[in-house]
Amino acid sequence: MKRAATTTPVVFVHGAFCGGWAFDAFREPFEARGFETHAPNLPHHERGGDLEQLAQTGLKDYAHAITHYARALHAPPVLVGHSLGGLVVQLVAAQMPVAGLIMLAPSAPWGVPPTTLDEHGNHLGLALMGDYWRRPIAPDYSVARSNTLDRLSRDDARRAFARFVPESGRAVREAMQWWTDHAMAAQAPAYRIAAPVLGLAGGKDRVNPASTVRRIISRFPEGQAHFHEFPEMSHWLVGEPEARDVVQMALDWLDARGIGPKPTKPKRKQLSLFGWGDSAGA
Repeated sequence: MKRAATTTPVVFVHGAFCGGWAFDAFREPFEARGFETHAPNLPHHERGGDLEQLAQTGLKDYAHAITHYARALHAPPVLVGHSLGGLVVQLVAAQMPVAGLIMLAPSAPWGVPPTTLDEHGNHLGLALMGDYWRRPIAPDYSVARSNTLDRLSRDDARRAFARFVPESGRAVREAMQWWTDHAMAAQAPAYRIAAPVLGLAGGKDRVNPASTVRRIISRFPEGQAHFHEFPEMSHWLVGEPEARDVVQMALDWLDARGIGPKPTKPKRKQLSLFGWGDSAGA
């Protein structure tokens, strides 16, 4: 008899300037494996979103929105976050039980310093933008092409960038220059995250490099968190040519920890005063 599957929800959280669309292809193998997938937009990240509201929105607002979304699901979900979304899922996992935490080139939480000159260069670039944290930041194709979409073909990069939206300068500052934020919005204490953790990074990533992601993972107790580097990949782990390898590693990691769709026991027939009826399997 074919058994029905109890689905495990997986919530994908996108990075800066993006939307849930970034996971359109990435989530398909999860669905094929039997997972129930969700890819909500962070607040005000839909096209034509309220830019005034976006300017006032910070990391805590992002985390609150995803926490609220996740709590409404039928079971604790696996959280998968890319880039800034990789920081947001850490904030969420510190507030509620989750089945697993997968971070794809995640932004570092409060207290984890940069490890490369590229990161320091990114911080300098922000400083040259003045009081950027008071307003939305418009996406810039040249920046995206050189740092995020650098391993895509020109046409694919153009198609992806066409879907980019403005980002909250406040949230960017809280994440990228956390030492300037006295409210410590990016704080995600590892001791408050009980779920197993997987951190994945690209060896050619100049935004959130592998050395920094490794440092993020090292905050967790040995055995709870695992790290893997894809040497030829850059920052866009969700859409580069090797994205399927990233998906496969994530699925294998979930399998190894028994996280995923579980077959339910079939109902069996039971004789009663009213004839044969269904009874739940023992």
